[in-house]
Amino acid sequence: MIPYIRRAAALSLVLLVALLLNAARVQIVEAPSLDKNPANRRPTMARYAQPRGDIVVGGKAVTGSRDTRQQLRYERTYTDGPLYAPVTGYASQTYGTTLVENAEDPVLSGTSPLLAPFPFWNDISRTRRPGGTVVTTIDPTLQRTAFEGLRGRRGAVAALDPSSGRVLALVTSPSYDPGELSGTGKGVADAWTRLNATPSQPMLNRAIRQTYPPGSTFKIVTAAAALDAGVVTDVDAPTGTPDPYLLPHTRTALPNEATGCGNASLAYAIRWSCNTVMAHLGVKVGLTGMLDAVARFGFNDGRLRIPSAVARSNFDRDMTADQLALSAIGQYDTTATPLQMAMVAAAVANGGDLAYPYLIDRTTTSGGRVVAQTVRRSYGQAMQPSTAVRLRQLMLDVVEGGSGSKAAIDGARVGGKTGTAQHGVGNMGTPYAWFIGWAQAEDAGRPAVAVAVVVEDASANREDISGGGSAAPIARSVMEAALRGEEAESGDRLTPRNRPGWPFRP
Repeated sequence: MIPYIRRAAALSLVLLVALLLNAARVQIVEAPSLDKNPANRRPTMARYAQPRGDIVVGGKAVTGSRDTRQQLRYERTYTDGPLYAPVTGYASQTYGTTLVENAEDPVLSGTSPLLAPFPFWNDISRTRRPGGTVVTTIDPTLQRTAFEGLRGRRGAVAALDPSSGRVLALVTSPSYDPGELSGTGKGVADAWTRLNATPSQPMLNRAIRQTYPPGSTFKIVTAAAALDAGVVTDVDAPTGTPDPYLLPHTRTALPNEATGCGNASLAYAIRWSCNTVMAHLGVKVGLTGMLDAVARFGFNDGRLRIPSAVARSNFDRDMTADQLALSAIGQYDTTATPLQMAMVAAAVANGGDLAYPYLIDRTTTSGGRVVAQTVRRSYGQAMQPSTAVRLRQLMLDVVEGGSGSKAAIDGARVGGKTGTAQHGVGNMGTPYAWFIGWAQAEDAGRPAVAVAVVVEDASANREDISGGGSAAPIARSVMEAALRGEEAESGDRLTPRNRPGWPFRP
């Protein structure tokens, strides 16, 4: 009998070892593929089994979580959804995540190793921490001012702190409520279909994902290139540009909207936006010089992140002389995002040093412990400091006595540049109205804000659209709000809660 018992015991032991090995194979070796199997709903259920961390603007959460008591338990909610949609994006149980919801998903969902109390804790425990908090650099007053200024017209506003690179406002219009896409079911699917079918494209982030011909606002880049290259040494000296100016090697005459552009100086050309002068200077700088200049401002950079990806602003690398002339005045194939043009204004305002733009100030655990803090870094020297000084004065002249007078603010120094960009077949499309600029309080040591505004209102009359008329008033209201905020902050240094990005406590 004993030999039979021993054989049965040995067989049982072999079977037990086989079971343990199979369990180890399933749980360790095959776990990654099983987790990714579309038929496995456990990772999805675990993802929505706890509230998502919040995105914070100006010390207040603009997101939340709602307990649906369904299998996918917690659903994302948004406060002032259309206002902050260009910042937050959406977090949908059906369609995934975008923008900050996507870029900071590991922190918000609680899966980031940074949230764990010990290294490799998440891997060992196979659990997730409570969702962390993402604190943005957005100033809620500037954000709302820009949003209300657009009044539902198609367009965008981007505002930066020139010295640090903090994104103070990021607005696109028309907008949408990301809360409509948070859950599952027919209502969410219908909202998705409706939003994608709407001609005005409310889900398009025009501030960072749409590029436009920048028109005459690009002349600031061309002017910087001409000054840095020594093509212009005296901004008040005649440039020798004829009016009309024939595009090189063609019989096409380049027109001017302004008068007095024949043989005009760079200062006059910037103040009144002379196409002929700036096109001529772009050709004199040459393609190589222009490519070097535009790269220093951020053009042709497809890796820009804030941390959401920013569409690549374009300046062609291979052009004939006539194409270069048009590109130098922001036409032909030259395109830019509003954020890119705000970077141009910020570089001038900050003495030529372009700060890398960023939207996230810091991320924290649910308890408030800081796990990551963004520090200021330089994108590079966009132009020589002496060039920036001269361009600051030229942009001041545009507002004080030129085409950008509607951006003037009493008691402040405001520099700007207007632009009206042609587009469409034969330039018959409704022009885009642009304004870029910066503002500095009279008693301040540095500019408070740099801003770019683009308006593409197809309902307006073509003759009524101009950067000075459509975009400059919006920019002025945003700059005024920034100056008021700076004044309030300097007047109450002991109350840091007035400052954008004050630590949030759930």
